Amino acid sequence: MSEKSASEKLKEELFYQPKSSWDRLSEEEIAAADRYCEGYRRFIDSAKTEREAVLTAIEMAEEKGFRPFDRTQPLRAGDKIYVKNRGKALLLAVIGSRPITDGVSIAAAHIDSPRLDLKPNPLYEDHGLAYFDTHYYGGIKKYQWPTLPLALHGVVVRRDGTVVKVCIGEEEGDPVFCVTDLLPHLAAAQMKKSLAEGVKGEDLNILIGSRPFRDDEGSELVKLNILRLLHEKYGMVESDFLSAELEAVPAFGARDVGFDRSLIGAYGHDDRVCAYPAVTAILETEQPAYTAVAILADKEETGSEGNTGMQSAFLKYFIADIAAAFDAEGRHVLSRSVCLSADVNVALDPMFMDVIEARNCARLNGGVVLTKYTGSRGKSDTNDASAELMGRIRSLMEEREVVWQIGELGRVDAGGGGTVAKYIADLDVDTVDLGVPVLSMHAPFEVVAKLDVYMAHRAFSALLQRG
Repeated sequence: MSEKSASEKLKEELFYQPKSSWDRLSEEEIAAADRYCEGYRRFIDSAKTEREAVLTAIEMAEEKGFRPFDRTQPLRAGDKIYVKNRGKALLLAVIGSRPITDGVSIAAAHIDSPRLDLKPNPLYEDHGLAYFDTHYYGGIKKYQWPTLPLALHGVVVRRDGTVVKVCIGEEEGDPVFCVTDLLPHLAAAQMKKSLAEGVKGEDLNILIGSRPFRDDEGSELVKLNILRLLHEKYGMVESDFLSAELEAVPAFGARDVGFDRSLIGAYGHDDRVCAYPAVTAILETEQPAYTAVAILADKEETGSEGNTGMQSAFLKYFIADIAAAFDAEGRHVLSRSVCLSADVNVALDPMFMDVIEARNCARLNGGVVLTKYTGSRGKSDTNDASAELMGRIRSLMEEREVVWQIGELGRVDAGGGGTVAKYIADLDVDTVDLGVPVLSMHAPFEVVAKLDVYMAHRAFSALLQRG
């Protein structure tokens, strides 16, 4: 091999030349990533809603010795605790050996995903067909949802106050549901519309049956038959929909994508592909120096409002309670804390290069994505991490041999988006976004690379287990 020229040597020293995971990982590490993602696939199949994600995470945590936080009991280094917030958000913590006033290490993900929610009074019959009326949740392309097999998940609080869990469409032999679409033979007018106008939100109604109640005559007998079936199975009457949270989600599981099985396709990668690594990282954290905290929050896709979203005070109160156990003030803890806002970023897609700025866009298999700022256009509605924090996290990733890359949410003025980072930063916490790059984000079937998922776990472990 010929000796490198002076310019080649200088380029190696001075140029920023990011490498993919393939260039940096051994065959053993690649195999470890594949094994890790088998657990992730099981998690994402069992956690298609925020409620299910909380329950699954608690089961995992309790197996590792975590217990519900009791504010009346003292805390000691090594204690593993959790707080469930109304069944739809979760806080996990491992108490560190350093003084709590040195701050805590936080990994914060969200566990809600775009979907179709049933309206409060959803059930109706039209021309002999029964439907559920829906209101879409989060940012979706409405045309992607017709003709998909859908499952129904959620809870119903009946008029007597009892809570009934619903999950239909996931088990072998279960029925599924769907939104219908117009056949191309009659769709000339529809196909002249823009993608945004081709399917309207009020048209995303779910077909749920067609067989009438046969023991009588009259109107709405298909609707009556559906209610009869729901009453037999769940003890429901129609008014119980008024106190229900029912979500329609794709009725298929995670699958390997590609001949080489290097990718995973699934519903809900955004953001459970970051939530799972955050959970596994804290479950592996035994005796941290800094107290380690993992957050699974709700409502990010609709702005993080509400008492289970990151704009609420549940994180602030949790830190205040931990601080009080050590006779400290929560605000003093927060001001010394560091947070990785664990959310996904866009992956470069060669099919859509017009909205991508390639030098600053993440790539599949390039590792976990460190994102200094999100927002849109003039960096509006974002947390913009400081150079000092970027330097600290960059050094931490390199020290722990985490494969990472930088990323941005597309070209300037092309659009943009936000995460929970700004709400945590508002608490006086040093916060930066770090997560997994995704293709087809917010679609019913998103795609991620296994190596990037594994690197997210390594990254969150690096923060939560820092010395």
